[in-house]
Amino acid sequence: MLSKCANPACSASFRYLHNGKLFRVERPAERTARSNLDFDDQRTVKKPASRIEFFWLCDECSAVMTLAFDDGAVKTVPRAKAHTAAS
Repeated sequence: MLSKCANPACSASFRYLHNGKLFRVERPAERTARSNLDFDDQRTVKKPASRIEFFWLCDECSAVMTLAFDDGAVKTVPRAKAHTAAS
Protein backbone atom coordinates (compact mmCIF):
# COMPACT_ATOMS: atom_id res chain seq x y z
CA MET A 1 0.00 0.00 0.00
CA LEU A 2 1.24 3.46 -0.85
CA SER A 3 1.84 5.70 2.11
CA LYS A 4 4.52 8.23 1.14
CA CYS A 5 6.65 9.59 -1.67
CA ALA A 6 9.14 7.07 -3.12
CA ASN A 7 11.92 9.62 -2.60
CA PRO A 8 13.54 8.57 0.71
CA ALA A 9 14.47 12.20 1.43
CA CYS A 10 10.82 13.36 1.14
CA SER A 11 8.15 12.94 3.80
CA ALA A 12 5.09 13.83 1.67
CA SER A 13 2.14 11.54 2.41
CA PHE A 14 0.12 9.92 -0.39
CA ARG A 15 -3.50 11.13 -0.35
CA TYR A 16 -4.85 11.55 -3.88
CA LEU A 17 -4.06 10.03 -7.29
CA HIS A 18 -4.16 13.43 -9.01
CA ASN A 19 -1.23 14.75 -6.93
CA GLY A 20 2.21 13.70 -8.13
CA LYS A 21 3.02 10.80 -10.42
CA LEU A 22 2.08 7.14 -9.96
CA PHE A 23 4.30 4.35 -11.32
CA ARG A 24 3.00 0.82 -11.99
CA VAL A 25 5.71 -1.85 -12.00
CA GLU A 26 5.18 -5.47 -13.03
CA ARG A 27 7.78 -7.72 -11.44
CA PRO A 28 8.24 -11.41 -12.20
CA ALA A 29 7.09 -13.79 -9.50
CA GLU A 30 9.72 -15.39 -7.33
CA ARG A 31 10.54 -18.90 -8.48
CA THR A 32 10.78 -21.68 -5.96
CA ALA A 33 13.82 -23.93 -5.81
CA ARG A 34 11.49 -26.93 -6.27
CA SER A 35 10.67 -26.23 -9.90
CA ASN A 36 11.39 -23.66 -12.59
CA LEU A 37 8.24 -24.60 -14.50
CA ASP A 38 4.62 -24.49 -13.41
CA PHE A 39 2.00 -26.83 -14.89
CA ASP A 40 -1.79 -26.58 -14.95
CA ASP A 41 -4.24 -29.52 -14.68
CA GLN A 42 -3.72 -30.53 -18.33
CA ARG A 43 0.07 -30.67 -17.80
CA THR A 44 0.74 -27.70 -20.03
CA VAL A 45 3.25 -25.08 -18.99
CA LYS A 46 1.69 -21.98 -17.43
CA LYS A 47 3.17 -18.52 -17.63
CA PRO A 48 4.66 -17.59 -14.24
CA ALA A 49 2.50 -15.15 -12.30
CA SER A 50 3.76 -11.62 -11.93
CA ARG A 51 3.49 -9.19 -9.06
CA ILE A 52 2.20 -5.64 -9.57
CA GLU A 53 3.64 -2.89 -7.37
CA PHE A 54 2.89 0.82 -7.28
CA PHE A 55 5.25 3.67 -6.42
CA TRP A 56 4.40 7.36 -6.12
CA LEU A 57 6.39 10.58 -6.38
CA CYS A 58 4.82 13.75 -4.94
CA ASP A 59 4.33 16.88 -7.11
CA GLU A 60 7.57 18.50 -5.96
CA CYS A 61 9.74 15.40 -6.41
CA SER A 62 8.16 14.36 -9.73
CA ALA A 63 9.03 17.79 -11.17
CA VAL A 64 12.77 17.15 -10.75
CA MET A 65 13.16 13.36 -10.64
CA THR A 66 11.75 10.08 -11.89
CA LEU A 67 12.10 6.44 -10.87
CA ALA A 68 14.50 3.90 -12.34
CA PHE A 69 14.22 0.15 -11.89
CA ASP A 70 17.49 -1.77 -11.74
CA ASP A 71 17.97 -5.37 -10.59
CA GLY A 72 14.68 -5.35 -8.70
CA ALA A 73 15.48 -2.13 -6.85
CA VAL A 74 13.63 1.16 -7.26
CA LYS A 75 15.81 4.27 -7.32
CA THR A 76 15.15 7.98 -7.74
CA VAL A 77 17.11 9.61 -10.56
CA PRO A 78 17.20 13.22 -11.80
CA ARG A 79 14.99 13.96 -14.80
CA ALA A 80 16.79 14.68 -18.06
CA LYS A 81 16.85 18.37 -18.85
CA ALA A 82 15.08 19.44 -22.04
CA HIS A 83 17.38 20.94 -24.65
CA THR A 84 16.33 24.16 -26.34
CA ALA A 85 16.42 24.42 -30.11
CA ALA A 86 19.27 26.42 -31.62
CA SER A 87 18.24 29.62 -33.38
